[in-house]
Amino acid sequence: MGIVTLYGRVSAVYGRLTRMTTVRENDEGAAAVQRAFVPATEAFVLPTVEDPVAAAGSELIGGQAGRRLGLGRGGWWNPFRVIGLVVIGMFALGMVQKLSCYETGWFYGANAQYVHACYSDIPHLFYARGFSTGLLPYFNRVPDAVSGGMSYLEYPVLTGLFMEVASWLTPHGSDLVHREQFYWLVNAGMLLVCAVVTAVAAARTHRRRPWDALLVALAPAFALTATINWDLLAVALTAVGMLMWARSRPVAAGVLIGLATAAKLYPALLLGPLLLLCLRAGRMRPYWKALGAAAGAWLVVNLPVMAFAWNGWEKFYTYSQSRGIDFGSLWLMISQETGSPMSAANSYAVVLMLLLCAGIAALILYAPRRPRFVQVAFLMIAAFVLTNKVYSPQYVLWLIPLAALARPRWRDFLVWQVCEVMYFLGIWEYLAYTTGGNNKGLPQGGYDIAIALHLVGTVFLCVMVARDALFPECDPVRWDGSDDPSGGPLDGVADRFVLGRSAHAQTAPRPS
Repeated sequence: MGIVTLYGRVSAVYGRLTRMTTVRENDEGAAAVQRAFVPATEAFVLPTVEDPVAAAGSELIGGQAGRRLGLGRGGWWNPFRVIGLVVIGMFALGMVQKLSCYETGWFYGANAQYVHACYSDIPHLFYARGFSTGLLPYFNRVPDAVSGGMSYLEYPVLTGLFMEVASWLTPHGSDLVHREQFYWLVNAGMLLVCAVVTAVAAARTHRRRPWDALLVALAPAFALTATINWDLLAVALTAVGMLMWARSRPVAAGVLIGLATAAKLYPALLLGPLLLLCLRAGRMRPYWKALGAAAGAWLVVNLPVMAFAWNGWEKFYTYSQSRGIDFGSLWLMISQETGSPMSAANSYAVVLMLLLCAGIAALILYAPRRPRFVQVAFLMIAAFVLTNKVYSPQYVLWLIPLAALARPRWRDFLVWQVCEVMYFLGIWEYLAYTTGGNNKGLPQGGYDIAIALHLVGTVFLCVMVARDALFPECDPVRWDGSDDPSGGPLDGVADRFVLGRSAHAQTAPRPS
C-alpha cells in the first residue's frame, strides 16, 4: 500500500511538471512547483519551468533545465558564464552579418551596404570625423558633410573618448580602406566587452532570475545593431549602474549613470522615475546620494572639455536641438503620409513626451503596489524613443536590457523583437531604394509600414509592462513573493506616500 501511495504522489508531481508548458502567464503554479523542490533562498527561477514559450524552445537544445545545469549557484556552468558565452556567440554572428560590407560594401559602391543591410557608422566616421588624420575631437574642426563647411564631433564626451582610444589602437601607414577595416574591428572588440558586461549585469540585477538575461543575449536586434554605432558603451554603463542600485549602493549607481549620461543622453531620464519611487517609499536619502554622484561623475568627465573646447563640447547639444525629423520617427511617418513638412515637430515631440511622463508619474504614485524600478525605467526610455525626432536602428539597444528585466516573458519579448528586426531590414532596404537609382528596395510606403511596426511593437511591450505594474499578480517577477529585486534600498519597504489611498495599506512584502 505504501508503494502505491508513493507511486501516486510521484505521478502527481510529474503531472504538475509536465502541465507547466501550458500554464497561462498569470498562473502562479509555475513558481509554486519550483518552490516545492528547492528553497527560494537557494534556487534560481528557471524560465523553462515557468514560461511555456521558453519550455517549448528548450526542446531545440535538449529540453528543460536538468542536473548538468544545476538549480543553484555552484558549478562551472552557472548562468553568468553561459550567458556570457551566448552573448559572445551572438555578437560574432552579428559581425559575420557585416562581412559583405567589411570586404567591399563600405568602400566600393555606397548602395551595397544598404542592399545587404550591413551598414555601420564606425568605418565611415573614422575618416569623416578626422580620426584617420589624428584630429583631436572637440578641439579640432572636421569637415561637415551636411553643411559643406567645418564643424566639431557631434557625440558626447565619453563616446568621443571611446572613439579616440580605438583610433590610437588602429595602426598607421597602411591604406585607408585597411585602416577603416581595422578601426571597425578594434571598436567591435571594445563593444563586445560592453555587450558581455551588459548581459552579465542584467543577469545579476535580479538575484533569483539570472536566466532572464538570456533574453538580452539571444535578442536578434542586439546582434544586428551592436556594431552600427557606439551606443553599447552607454548601455553597459547604465546596466551596471542599475545593478549597483539593486545592490543598495546608490553612490556607485549614481557614478555609473552619470558616466552613461556622458556617453549618451538617455540614461539621465532614469533619475526622474527613480525620484518618484523614492518619494513613494519615503526613502529620499539614497536618491540624493545617487543624484549627487551622477552629477559629479558627469561634471568630472565634461568639465575639462567645457573649459578648453566649449564650442566643440556644445556641438552635441546644439545638434540634438536643431536636428530635424529623421529616419524611424513617428513624425517622419506622419510627414510622409500626409505630405506635411511637420515644421512644429519639436513642439509636438516635447508635448507628447511630457504627457507620457505624466502618465508614468501617475502609474508610480497611484498603482496599488509600488512598481518595480526596471518597469518604470523601461517605460521612460520607451517614451523617449517613441517621441524622439529620430530612431536609429541601434537605439533598440537602449531598451533590450530594460525590457528583459521589466517583462521577462519570452512571447512578448519575441513579438517586440520581430517588429524591431523588420524595422532594421526596412530602413536599409528603403535607403537602397532611394540611393540605388534602379527602383530596387523598399519604397516610401513600405518604409512607413516598417516604422509603424517598430512603434506598434514598442507600444505593445509598454502596455504589457504597465499592466504588470497595475496588476502585480500578472508580474512573473513577483510570483515567488518578491517585491522589487531591482529596487535596492526600496525593496520590501512600505509606502509612505500614495495618492488616492492610505499609505499604510500599501506595505510591500519582502521576498520569502
